Formats: sequence, C-alpha cells, structure tokens
Amino acid sequence: MSKKTLIVALVLYLVIAGASFAVFSFVFKTKTAVIQPPSPKVTTNGTQFDQTLPKTEACPLNGVLYSTQQRNWWEQHRPLAVMIENHVDARPQSGISKADVVYEAIAEGGITRTMDVFYCQDASEIAPIRSARTYFIDYASEYGDKPLYAHVGGANAAGPADALGQLDQYGWSGVNDLNQFSIGFPTFYRNYNRLDHTVATEHTMESSTTKLWDFAAKDRGLTNVDKQGTSWNTKFVQYSFKDDQPTPNGTQTIHLSFWGDPDYAVDWIYDSATNTYKRNNGGQPHMDLLTHQQLAAKNVVVLLEKELNADDGYANNEHLLYGDTGTGKALVFMDGKETMATWKKASRTARTLLYDQQGNPIKFDRGQIWFTIYPADKDVVVK
Repeated sequence: MSKKTLIVALVLYLVIAGASFAVFSFVFKTKTAVIQPPSPKVTTNGTQFDQTLPKTEACPLNGVLYSTQQRNWWEQHRPLAVMIENHVDARPQSGISKADVVYEAIAEGGITRTMDVFYCQDASEIAPIRSARTYFIDYASEYGDKPLYAHVGGANAAGPADALGQLDQYGWSGVNDLNQFSIGFPTFYRNYNRLDHTVATEHTMESSTTKLWDFAAKDRGLTNVDKQGTSWNTKFVQYSFKDDQPTPNGTQTIHLSFWGDPDYAVDWIYDSATNTYKRNNGGQPHMDLLTHQQLAAKNVVVLLEKELNADDGYANNEHLLYGDTGTGKALVFMDGKETMATWKKASRTARTLLYDQQGNPIKFDRGQIWFTIYPADKDVVVK
C-alpha cells in the first residue's frame, strides 16, 4: 500500500470514528435527558372516609366524633396495641398520631417506649415496632376480650418481667398475640428506607393497622368477635367525655425528665389555639413521619407508680417492673389546667380508672389520651 493511500485511509477512519462518536453522544444525551428519577415513596393516611358526613358517632376509646361510615368500619375489628420504640435513632416514628390512646414508659436503660392503641383510625404505616414488656401487656389487657398485641419478641428472662412467658400464661400466644417472630413477612417487614439516613436493623420493623387487622381476621379468626362469636367489648369499660373548655391564652408546660437523660426528657406545651398539648422530646418537636406534624394530645395523664428492677438475671438488671395495679396518685392535664387525681386498677384486666380529689370520675376531652407511666419518686415540673 502506497503512503498516499495509507494517509487517505487514516483520514477516512478518523472522519467515520468522529461521526460515530457524535451520533452516539447525541443519542446518549437524548436518552439521559428523558430518564426520570424514581418516584418518591407515597404515604397515605390509610383508609379514607367522607369527611363531609355528619360526625355523630363517638369513638369508644377516646370520645372523638366520627361519621356513621367510619363507625361501621371500626366495628369490624377489635383494638390493636402496637409497641413502638423511642430510641433517638428511631425518630421520627410513623403512626403515633393516629393512635386513639398512647401509653409511655421506660423500657430499659432510661429509654422510653410507647404502646399505641388503634381502633377508630387507620395508620398506613406503624414503625419502628419493638419488643414486649410486662407492664404494657397489663395495660393492653384493659381493652376487652383478646385485644390484638403486636410486637417483635420481648423480655423472656425467667421471673416477674417475663413478658413472653406471660403471653403464654394468659392464653394470648398464637391467638391475639401478634409476635413478629412467629408471623413475619408480609404482615411485618423491614423498611430500611423509612428515614433519609441509615439506621441499625432494630430500628426498621414496620407494619400497618390494615395488615395487622387483616392477619388477625384471616389467620386467627379475630374480627370484632372471636371464633365463638363473643364480641371483644362485652366487658370493656369506657371513659366519660366532655366538650372542650380551653383556657384562653393559657400557658402551661409539663416537664418529665424520666431518668435524667436529656434525649428522653419530654415537654408537653399547652396550645390554647388548638386546646392540645404539643410534645417535645429531647428538646425538639416530636414529629410523626406519617403526617409530618408534631405530636399533640388532648389529654396528658401522668400515672405515678413504683418503679422496680426485676432482678431476673438479665444484663445490667435492666428489666423493669411498675406497680400498675392497686391505687396511686396521678396528674391529669387538659384544657390548660392540672388536676390532682387518684388512679385505681383492680387487676391486670381491669380498666385504669381516674378520680378527682372529690372522688368524681375524670371526664376527658374528646381526643387522644396519652398516659405516661412515671416513677413515683421522680419530679414532675409544671409551669
């Protein structure tokens, strides 16, 4: 091949290669331009109801008025209590704002945990779900015959804090006890993308009220009635409710330090505009990831109880007990006011009843009731 021919061939090669690269680049750019990012996760508020309908039906758990349509829905299932953790890495949690009633207490090491009771509202996400403790089971036992109790394992050291052993003893295991260890996916599932950052696996367990109620109905034969046709609420004791009586321009803050760790200290701040108590946890507004709103309760009840270590051989003696049966002192906050009260709970399955200093039953505002089980020897600062 002559030198001239070689040069011509090389020029042609470069022209063709350049053209090919230009075409490829154009096509690549075009395709890149039309690629769409993944759609963000869409969160709904669960079962939807017609909000224009008259609200005439009172929720049996907290007195909130809803439509007949919504009542027809809730009457198809039974109360559902779910354990939700409150470790700093678990926040913000999902679903707490949809609970009718909330119970809060220390789980271990000064870290608080809540048991959230759902009946009249639907939460499309509940997370992160954690393990059972005996005193929470005691409060779940107030919700009629065989309330649903959802958790991920639980304390099981032999002794008075053996929550899993007690669930067997009470006849709940395999019936109304919804333990993730024996149920699994898809009723329970780990959602590693729930938050915008990585967290440890123990902070990722999730479910929903619909999934849990559906599992109870299909696999356990528990709807509003059991397999024998017995309704859950045959012996359920309802609280009494009243209309709001807000304090205009009122200010009140309730400070609960628990064991003194600032990450778990709680401030309930009265908002007279909404007649609710807005919750700060660890010095920050405590948000619900489901609604993107700050948690707020109509009624805040502090149950003062004796706190004891279980002495069951568990590491660092961290399993706790609370004196949740019998009687004791309580503080009730609603309408921007504080009421000194007495609580009474005759047995594990008996309702916790509250009385004012004149011996009259407490009437709650219609709305979420938040019970805090608080060490009787710790200060509650109200200002």
